[in-house]
Amino acid sequence: MANFRQLRWTLTLGAAWLTLVGFGPGLAQSGPTLSQANPTATVGGTTVGMFPLSNLASRDHRGLICTGFADTNPDHVLTLQEPFQQLTIRVDSGGNDTTLLVRGPNDVVRCGEDVDRRNPDAQIQDGDWAPGTYSIWVGAHIQGQRHPYSLIIGP
Repeated sequence: MANFRQLRWTLTLGAAWLTLVGFGPGLAQSGPTLSQANPTATVGGTTVGMFPLSNLASRDHRGLICTGFADTNPDHVLTLQEPFQQLTIRVDSGGNDTTLLVRGPNDVVRCGEDVDRRNPDAQIQDGDWAPGTYSIWVGAHIQGQRHPYSLIIGP
């Protein structure tokens, strides 16, 4: 019985350690708050994921297909204190094939596209961002791929 308790305790500690270092299921990192006076932010992370983003939304409000794999929980939470006429959210992973999904107030979903043909990092450029809280998932096109990245947000 003592060996079973010791094994259970060891497994519990191991799972907690994996979660802390980013190999287990994670929670959204608290994120930036933007206003017209403070309109830009950069945060970092690592793509992790086995969860198809298409399970959250197959298409965004513009009709773009939502693709890729990320964690079940958002990677970042963005708060807009006031409306933004235009906002860009861009992944910089050094040119890896990343994906992006943002869910905002009223469940409006925006999905990312490649920056251009030479840079497959994802970005969203869109207008009419309402004040409120936005959940952001950063993923990879291939399931399970891990890429460190910076997420750059600004008008």
